[in-house]
Amino acid sequence: MTPDRGPTEQTHDISLTVNGVLRQARVPARRLLSDCLRHDLGLTGTHVGCEHGVCGACTVLVNGQPMRSCLLLAVSVDGSEITTVEGCTDPDGSLGPVQRAFMECHGLQCGFCTPGFITTIAAYLRRNPNPTPEQAREAIGGNLCRCTGYQNIVASVLRAAEIMREESGDAGVPAAGHGRGERA
Repeated sequence: MTPDRGPTEQTHDISLTVNGVLRQARVPARRLLSDCLRHDLGLTGTHVGCEHGVCGACTVLVNGQPMRSCLLLAVSVDGSEITTVEGCTDPDGSLGPVQRAFMECHGLQCGFCTPGFITTIAAYLRRNPNPTPEQAREAIGGNLCRCTGYQNIVASVLRAAEIMREESGDAGVPAAGHGRGERA
């Protein structure tokens, strides 16, 4: 123990593949993944809201699964593939389908919750590329937004699914119960 600084916390070297890029960090054992991403790796798209795993603003994909990064220790995901909102873009760096849908459908207002919604929806649409409005509502049910009332976020989920189908050549299959003129 040093007289002025207290005990020195042990650090650990970790390797993460973040948005397709192998990244290294030296972190204290108690460093949260959200803090590692934001402070150690400089990826500030992941937002920290409640710090209790309730709001979903910090949601990232860990090996393809949505996880609350404020509840995960960085050392616990050593060797994992992490996708943040920055990694939800198209390969050329332009906005990805979910991001474009949020823009087109006005699915954000203040934008604080948006990164968590984007990652959650991206993972959901890989599992269910043709959701109904009810399924879209359920898919976003674990993320909180204080501004929008969710209608435009649901519309964004449905539009993102439509964009993804168009890009894959499956444009002729509308989601059950949802046509272009219907409201989510």
